[in-house]
Amino acid sequence: MSAQLIISEHSRIVVSKEQVYSELQGEAVILDIKSGVYYGLNQVGASIWNFIQVPKTVEEIQAALLAEYDVEPETCEHEVSVLLQDLAAKGLIDITNDASA
Repeated sequence: MSAQLIISEHSRIVVSKEQVYSELQGEAVILDIKSGVYYGLNQVGASIWNFIQVPKTVEEIQAALLAEYDVEPETCEHEVSVLLQDLAAKGLIDITNDASA
């Protein structure tokens, strides 16, 4: 279980069905139904969370953030990767690596 997940710019990301969330003052609060644990996301994380309510590729997520925020592409790529790895490790998102996509 400690193996790092493969997330590429073509991976499709969508929120897991095993959670509920609410926005609170521009941030997102997520409850993992299976574990009963709450997680919080800052404003940028909440933007990503809202965006992936329907499946999006990592490339689409990064493009949306680059259009919305003043951030360097390399920084955006790194921060999105770190967040998605964390959300995946907690079981809050589903990742599909479809080679035909």
